[in-house]
Amino acid sequence: MATFSSTPIVIDGKGHLLGRLASIVAKQILSGQKIVVVRCEEINISGSFFRNKMRYHNFLHKRHIVNPKKSGPFHHRAPSKILYRSIRGMVPHKTARGAAALERLKLFEGVPPPYDRQKRMVVPEALRVLRLKPGRKYCTVKRLSHEVGWGYKDVVDRLEEKRKLKAKAFHERKIAALKLRQKAVADQASSYEKLTSLGY
Repeated sequence: MATFSSTPIVIDGKGHLLGRLASIVAKQILSGQKIVVVRCEEINISGSFFRNKMRYHNFLHKRHIVNPKKSGPFHHRAPSKILYRSIRGMVPHKTARGAAALERLKLFEGVPPPYDRQKRMVVPEALRVLRLKPGRKYCTVKRLSHEVGWGYKDVVDRLEEKRKLKAKAFHERKIAALKLRQKAVADQASSYEKLTSLGY
C-alpha cells in the first residue's frame, strides 16, 4: 500500500492479525489515505482464546477510580470497536491531526451493501498465515466479543451467509456470460476465415 489512492481502500479483515493490521492502518490514515475495513469479526489475535479472554476480563475490571459511573475506560464489545480502539492507541487522537485521521477510517462487521460489490484487498504484512509461526495458538475477535457480551454474532453470521450465496450466484452468471462471449468470438473468427477463403 505504498501508493496513495483518492478512493477509499477496502480491506477484508479476515485472517489478519489485530495489532499488525492496526499499525499499518494507523500509518495510512495519518498520511491522508481513506480506509474501510470489513469483516472485522474475522480478525485473529495471537495467543490462545482462554488467555485473551482473561486479558479482556482484566480490562473489564478497570473502572474510573473516583466515580465508577463516570467516563472510565469504555469497554466496547463489538469487533469493529475493538479494532478501532487498537488503531486509536497508535494515533495521536487528542490532536487535530489525529482526530482528522480517525475520521478517514470506517470499520464494519460483515460486508455491508456499498462494499460487497467492491474489490477488497489484503495486507500481506499482517496476514496470520504469513506472520504467525505454524502451530501457534490464535483466536478470532468474533468468538472473544461474543464471550464478553457482543450480542450480534448470530445476526452477522446469518447476513454473511446470505451475502455469500448472492455472491456465488453472481459469479456463476458472470462465468456463464464470459463463456458465451468467448464462444461467440470464436464462431465469428471461424466464419470470417471461411469468408476470406472464399475470396470475400
